[in-house]
Amino acid sequence: MLESSNGKLMVYASNSAFREKRMRFIRVAAEKMAKVLKLNFEVVALREKFTPIYVYYKNGDEEPVPIYCDKDGKADEKEVYTALRNMIFVLSFHPKYSALRQIRKEVMLFS
Repeated sequence: MLESSNGKLMVYASNSAFREKRMRFIRVAAEKMAKVLKLNFEVVALREKFTPIYVYYKNGDEEPVPIYCDKDGKADEKEVYTALRNMIFVLSFHPKYSALRQIRKEVMLFS
């Protein structure tokens, strides 16, 4: 798959997290945000056992930036989606993430 010029959202989780309800909430929210903003989406399963589930934004060859961390699993899909939208909006003002500046209006439309 070719990477979108706007970047991609990546969900990092332990293999064991895939059986949890919170993983579904986070995956669905991140995938929905990626689709709305025309970003690519990827889920990365790691062999290490750890509790948090992370969502990163990555653009091109740059280092991924963490934009969400679920430690306790108390958030629902709507809360995760709102947190992702807010972080992407904030990142859109950073000069390093100029690709997000171009989609700032779309981020605002869904607030």
